Amino acid sequence: MDAAKGVTVIETALLTMPANPGVYRMLDAKGDALYVGKARSLKRRVLSYTQIGRLPERLRRMVSETVAMEIVTTHTEAEALLLEANLIKRLKPRFNIILRDDKSYPWLMLTEDHPYPQIAKHRGAQTRKGSYWGPFASAWAVNQTVTAMQRVFLLRSCADTVFSARTRPCLLFQIKRCSAPCVGRIEAADYAKLVAQAKAFLAGNAGSVQQELAAEMERAAAALEFERAAAVRDRIRGLTFVQGNDVINPAGLSDADVIAAWQHAGQTCIQVFFIRGGRNNGNRAFYPAHPAAEETAEVLSAFIPQFYDDKPPPPLLLVNTELPEHDLIAEALSLKATRKVEIGLPQRGEKRAVVLHAESNAREALERKLAESAGQTKLLEGVEQLFKLPKTPCRIEVYDNSHIMGTNPYGVMIVSGPEGFLKSAYRKFGIRGPITPGDDFAMMREMLQRRFTRAQKEQADGAPASEWPDLVLIDGGAGQLSAARDVLADLGVQDVKVVAIAKGPDRDAGREWFHSDGTEAFQLPPRDPVLYFLQRLRDEAHRFAITTHRSGRSKAIHQSELDEIPGIGAARKRALLNHFGSARGVKMAGLTNLEAAPGISRETARRVYAHFHPGVRMEDAS
Repeated sequence: MDAAKGVTVIETALLTMPANPGVYRMLDAKGDALYVGKARSLKRRVLSYTQIGRLPERLRRMVSETVAMEIVTTHTEAEALLLEANLIKRLKPRFNIILRDDKSYPWLMLTEDHPYPQIAKHRGAQTRKGSYWGPFASAWAVNQTVTAMQRVFLLRSCADTVFSARTRPCLLFQIKRCSAPCVGRIEAADYAKLVAQAKAFLAGNAGSVQQELAAEMERAAAALEFERAAAVRDRIRGLTFVQGNDVINPAGLSDADVIAAWQHAGQTCIQVFFIRGGRNNGNRAFYPAHPAAEETAEVLSAFIPQFYDDKPPPPLLLVNTELPEHDLIAEALSLKATRKVEIGLPQRGEKRAVVLHAESNAREALERKLAESAGQTKLLEGVEQLFKLPKTPCRIEVYDNSHIMGTNPYGVMIVSGPEGFLKSAYRKFGIRGPITPGDDFAMMREMLQRRFTRAQKEQADGAPASEWPDLVLIDGGAGQLSAARDVLADLGVQDVKVVAIAKGPDRDAGREWFHSDGTEAFQLPPRDPVLYFLQRLRDEAHRFAITTHRSGRSKAIHQSELDEIPGIGAARKRALLNHFGSARGVKMAGLTNLEAAPGISRETARRVYAHFHPGVRMEDAS
């Protein structure tokens, strides 16, 4: 390892580097980021990398691979911290602590662009006019809240199109989950009152809402309106149930995130509990990628800015360990939220109990993950021995395809390794052909050829060896194995073990035959753990293939002949379908009828007519 060249690159960059706050990037020979860091003084911070003797082995290796540097200056160190977090999440540098979190978070939405607001789950950009509450840790958590809100506040959850088309109340009205504003069972003013109560509840004012409902129930009873009093009583019971149904439901917390880290065996689990309006919106576990020697506090300090890169931080964060840059992180989050954000390390009382509960969850989740990893390692060692591999496989790729009588053919690849299924590495292959319908061998050949041609190109470009399979599993028998072997031989791939799994007699699970080069086909004992493991891999590939095929078939069904006409976009397509009722109606229409359709110009009408009637002169059509 020659670090001298990297030091020379850094020293050259230092000649023109300012002493301002900012972010620096170490780049390798391919231009990819090795490391992203922030500094109060770029010059002083980067200078430390030239003192090789004081650096740990990991950073010495990073310096040795550095061939270029890039910097971005900022006004303050807090701005630099936010930019650093954004770049780390986007570039995923190998030498940084990286939050592996590619999921969006659901929110609860109350629309404000309709006389009778709708309550619904929402993901993605918040472009529709309305009030948004969240985030929630999972779809299950937000669905539970939507159900509770329907029970207590009787708000509609149907889409506006469904609302406008109803002529009688739906089932939700019958089971007392909606007030049926769609058919006039409630006045607009009364519905607006329900919406106001719901917003107050979501904002953490459940007590005032409960008092208001209690007073309403007493007034109804005093007026001898016992049916209405009973309905309000049911709403009060629902509200009480919601308030007392959370694992973490601290009275002293309104809007806060509880973040606790636990470290063991070189891995870290971070649990985040979302508290909004005094309610627990669920929790989620994260396992950041980091060097085994990294301290818990350092991992948590890197995690927090990355976690809030794409979501607003609440006014309060409760953590279970002191952060090295506590004040800087709080300042950066306040800058992002445009209001004050505090980070607390509670030592006693209710808040401390909440943090300890999150810490306990982090410890238990990490213990489960480590136990699963140990079991996975044993299974992979069993696969190594079974198929006589040169080493324990780190990447197993499984291939399958799906079609119906040759239509909408798709192939898929799933990947498994020491940490289980690697869903981010799954791939779909839309079979391009030309292929005889139902020719599974040809589909498998095309899929493998595309996969390994690309893999060879990526390997030539310096892709990491971890993205090259140690074992390829094919769903099929000797014929599929032969097809796969021919493809790899044509590409010159000789160091990948290929095994085909054929279903047993009567397609019974447990009686599968394994086909591999150099050995006779064989079966495993019915209760062999390695057999169960290989079955799970095969079944996951089959599930993914079926799901992919159904999705592609659904898209094909919803496509129309109108999609093939140049210049016909979504708006014109909708106008034609609304006017003529179907694509067939458009096809059968005369030119005069097309020109009379709302939103369709004369030129567009002629283009549509010409598409369905090639060779007919427009003069004759008129």
